[in-house]
Amino acid sequence: MKHSLKIVLILLLMFFVTQLIGIALANVYASHGDNIPFGMSPPKDVSPTTSLFSILFAIVFAVLLMFILMRFKTESFLRIWFFLVVALAIGITLNALFIYILPPLSLNLLSFSFPLSSLASILISAPLGFLKIYRRNIIIHNFTELLIYPGIAVIFIPLLNLLTVIILLVLISIYDMYAVWHAGFMQKMAKYQINNLKVFSGFFVPYLGKKELAMIKSLSKSNKADLKNKKIKVNIAILGGGDVVFPIIASGVVLRSMGLASALVVTFGALAGLLFLFYISKKGKFYPAMPFISAGLFLGIALAYLFL
Repeated sequence: MKHSLKIVLILLLMFFVTQLIGIALANVYASHGDNIPFGMSPPKDVSPTTSLFSILFAIVFAVLLMFILMRFKTESFLRIWFFLVVALAIGITLNALFIYILPPLSLNLLSFSFPLSSLASILISAPLGFLKIYRRNIIIHNFTELLIYPGIAVIFIPLLNLLTVIILLVLISIYDMYAVWHAGFMQKMAKYQINNLKVFSGFFVPYLGKKELAMIKSLSKSNKADLKNKKIKVNIAILGGGDVVFPIIASGVVLRSMGLASALVVTFGALAGLLFLFYISKKGKFYPAMPFISAGLFLGIALAYLFL
């Protein structure tokens, strides 16, 4: 495997927990008429096919915009963009909790009505977003990632049906293979985020390999001053945000059309696909995760359709 078993299990656990949060969130908003806060409620009377084209256009536009901004080194603007997305996404996730524990009251201000649950969620999500983007900490980073992708996914789940989400997964998988294995710009984007923005959109686990740990152990015994001056390579295990959010969208669509048990089967399928990727991956090589995750999702959908 490319990473140690411990690191793989950490990534798999974070992935799985995020998927479960996503299913719970999708269920909450479906039971509340898809009333998503901050103006993110889905438009009415829009066909899944139209929504699919809109989503694909938005993805292409976002990728192109990202590369343009990278080209002109607009790190400050990109951090603001990331902060807004993070704050809104976490706010949407937290709002699903607050609508159950806070009274259904609203604050009326300048002809606008602000539900108490939305205000409470943004008051928490904005500081979390600030800490994530501007006060970098590995624990805060990965904790907020657990909340970001469910909040993003529930915006798109009501727009799709089973057929269109399958088409979306196929197209995203093809794009992922091209971006990683042919063009290589997925790696460039990840390196730019980590090295220039000091932010990464996905799970991020730094760790030391066996050689580095042995070096630290030997230096700490001999000379601590040498240890301070020694440059030690830190390995990084990452899982991109798209590899997390698209399975949530798929399981959310299955939840609405086939039920909770089917959605859980699909989630376990995605987990199995990711586990297989980690098992076959080799050190020094890059792999697109979505083809493997999508294969697991398709297997889960087939099993749910046949047996549930």
